[in-house]
Amino acid sequence: MKLKNYIILHALIAIGLSLVVNFSYLLLPIITEQGIDRRGDDVATGEHSSGVLHIDRDMHGYIICDCEQRDSVYVSAWQVHRQKLLDGDHLVFSSHKLDTTAYDAKQVERAHPRLDIVFMRNGERFDFDSLYDRPSRTVEFVWQIAYYAIIAFIMLLSLSWMPRSGNYTNRLFVRRVLIVVLISIIGIYFAPVVAFKDGVMRIVFFFQDTPHNNTYFIVLTKCLFMLVTTVLFARIYLLMQQKQTMVVENERLKNENLSTRYNMLVGQINPHFFFNSLNSLAMLVREHDEARALEYIDQLSYTFRYIIQSGQASITTLKEEMEFAEAYAYLFKIRYADKLFFDIDIDEKYYAWTLPALSLQPLIGNAVKHNTITTKNPLRVAIRVVDGVLEVENRRRPKLDVEPSTGIGLANLSSRWQIVTGRDIEIIDEAERFMVRLPLNNPAK
Repeated sequence: MKLKNYIILHALIAIGLSLVVNFSYLLLPIITEQGIDRRGDDVATGEHSSGVLHIDRDMHGYIICDCEQRDSVYVSAWQVHRQKLLDGDHLVFSSHKLDTTAYDAKQVERAHPRLDIVFMRNGERFDFDSLYDRPSRTVEFVWQIAYYAIIAFIMLLSLSWMPRSGNYTNRLFVRRVLIVVLISIIGIYFAPVVAFKDGVMRIVFFFQDTPHNNTYFIVLTKCLFMLVTTVLFARIYLLMQQKQTMVVENERLKNENLSTRYNMLVGQINPHFFFNSLNSLAMLVREHDEARALEYIDQLSYTFRYIIQSGQASITTLKEEMEFAEAYAYLFKIRYADKLFFDIDIDEKYYAWTLPALSLQPLIGNAVKHNTITTKNPLRVAIRVVDGVLEVENRRRPKLDVEPSTGIGLANLSSRWQIVTGRDIEIIDEAERFMVRLPLNNPAK
């Protein structure tokens, strides 16, 4: 359905362009000035005189000049018909002889001069604009409209068709513009035109006339107008498509971000983590270690409060994230007494730098969950900042029995990081170590 609408839209625009091109009043001055360049030469070298028109049965006519030689000037049937001339009309006109480049000198010598421009008829100024009476015959109308509509349609599709990758670069647009220019040049040579002298429709490629005839200039103007218009439309269309794509993508990212934050919140406060925390607290209570129990409760409370509050915000400072990470790590250190250690090395100058909230929680949780932690094989988790990149690293000691996953993993973290910062995280998974590098955002930039 989308492709169908795409084709229909461009077809309608192509037809509209064809109608504008063929009926534009911008072309009227060009046509009505037909022969003006010749007129100056005709005044100097040809005839500029008057006479009476006589029309034969075959509608061809001759003008008997009001001059001493009383020579006659030939008028074609097309001129009679198109200019609505009548037998007996008294005309003031200019004439021209055959082109010597197309005929030999003897033919030119014997031939009658031909009617060129009519200035006055029966004492009144002749309305030369009647030459441009728009296509009056159905065949001419269909040919003109259909041809330029097809050319415009091909040019529009060539410019605005999106590649499969969806990446429409400026370089690709320039290449397609060059292709459209080539199509436009080819279109000039195969355009249907009506010869002003005999009224016959021909293709420009087979049209024999003087090089300066305005027929060529009219076709060139039409094709140039269509070229400029299609390029501008295609550019605007592509910009609108890119804007629409960006709007859709932003909505998708917003929905994904909301979904991620919701899943993150639900995943973090899961019964497994909660029960383990209560078991650790119960252990401290049974040991009558009141100070550590109170500290544990404070850190557990802070951890849950931070998780809930982070559900309302996407970005936090590194300082706030590290305070949460220390509280969260404390809960595990109580559970794995003297077997789990956190080596934190962060320069205070990075505390104001920002990152997505709750980025360290899944990394710390995964390190504890997927590695063996014993007295002989304690686990050390290093958290440091190197050149603006937060690194979390631990040695790999895979468990034989892996705990069930909460569904909040590295893919979720990578997706959140891309949504919030527009940057990617780096995961280094080697045989002896596992490290995740998180690029921080400097708010000063």
